[in-house]
Amino acid sequence: MFHDAIILLGGLAAVAGLSLAFFSQRYWFARAWRFAGRMRKPKWRSALHTALLAMLVSVVLIALASVVSTWRGTVSHGSWWTPFFGLWLSSSIFSYLFIKIVAGAEWFWGCLRPAHSPAKNGPAASATRAETIDHSRRYFFQTAGFLAGAVPFVSAAYGFAAERLRFQVSEVEIPVAHLPAALDGMRITQLSDIHIGSYMPLAQVRRAVGMANELGGDLVVVTGDFLTGRGDPLEDCISELSQLRSPLGVWGCNGNHEIYADAEARAAALFQRFGMKLLRRENAELRWQGSAFNLIGVDYQRQRDTNGSRAPMLLGLEPLVRRDVPNILLSHNPNSFPRAAELGIELSLAGHTHGGQVRVEILDHRWSPAEFLTPYVAGVYQRPLRASSRLNDAEIAAKSPISSLTRSAISSIYVNRGLGTIGAPVRLGVPPEITLLTLRRA
Repeated sequence: MFHDAIILLGGLAAVAGLSLAFFSQRYWFARAWRFAGRMRKPKWRSALHTALLAMLVSVVLIALASVVSTWRGTVSHGSWWTPFFGLWLSSSIFSYLFIKIVAGAEWFWGCLRPAHSPAKNGPAASATRAETIDHSRRYFFQTAGFLAGAVPFVSAAYGFAAERLRFQVSEVEIPVAHLPAALDGMRITQLSDIHIGSYMPLAQVRRAVGMANELGGDLVVVTGDFLTGRGDPLEDCISELSQLRSPLGVWGCNGNHEIYADAEARAAALFQRFGMKLLRRENAELRWQGSAFNLIGVDYQRQRDTNGSRAPMLLGLEPLVRRDVPNILLSHNPNSFPRAAELGIELSLAGHTHGGQVRVEILDHRWSPAEFLTPYVAGVYQRPLRASSRLNDAEIAAKSPISSLTRSAISSIYVNRGLGTIGAPVRLGVPPEITLLTLRRA
């Protein structure tokens, strides 16, 4: 029953998305067609109409090619038109939505506005005042509609040109339970969600690697999503990552896009070939200044199995967790954190969310689309060590607030915002991130 409900909701969401894409493109095409029809010179009208038809055919062919390649599992993100198509589609859909919301508000306001009663000065004066009010309302909503329609296009252009590749170094100190004195101050450089392709050229990966090396981390980790689809240059990406330098080496884990591209085993083989190690439900004991810690890595942790049922996180990981030394887990999906804390893992490092790629502030509240998927969007989060994974953070806070616990009883996670993008090649208020984590004794 639950599986059927999941399938139904997924189907409805797909139909809604496709319908929204269709109606938004029809809306913009119709407006452009009417604009071209106002041209006084017949030659200009014909030229613009021909150009619009050519653009319409191109958009349809690109969309069909994307659907077919995705269905076949051979999707490539290396074509020159991909960023522009993604920008146009996302911007035009949101702009259409905002315009329709304003139009709906105007209609609703018109329904609520009380009818004007006859004025004492007679019907003529009443009609004049009603006409003035009507024009003012129409001007207000026309202006609001124009601004609502323009904001997504302006924001997308800014997010693509200005913020998408503005790599930011985040230096964070994080308390780790049971950390030996010798490991206090050990530095970990983290990269995540590279998504090499047309949205993330190899030259930009090289730049990020150079910035990471300048931080001088003692350990480097890369937490998954090296690519987006099968057509992306995975070997080039991992070859560039092999230029990362640290005394304890370069370690990584797979993300969900390695699953989509059927590249999990290939990524592990390439890591090994280039002198790095990708952990796939494996652990390794590493030593720094004479003290040991246990580094664990897992493939992407699915939240639902093929039947739509909730899948257990970190299944079978118990034998890899040590009790005599601190544990650090590399898991692409931050939603594995409650189970990791329950298992006694002191520190988890994750990515996957991209920080939502877009963050807006409404009435002093910051909101990100990633909040629909996870409570762990970006930055540091904590739970009591060995707390039940069946309890959410709010339930745990009600019983035993983090502030009331000693640091030795806390499990932490750091969620990296990633380097690349997915869907629309845009970042707004969520700059791509290279993290330098400094471990501190709890």
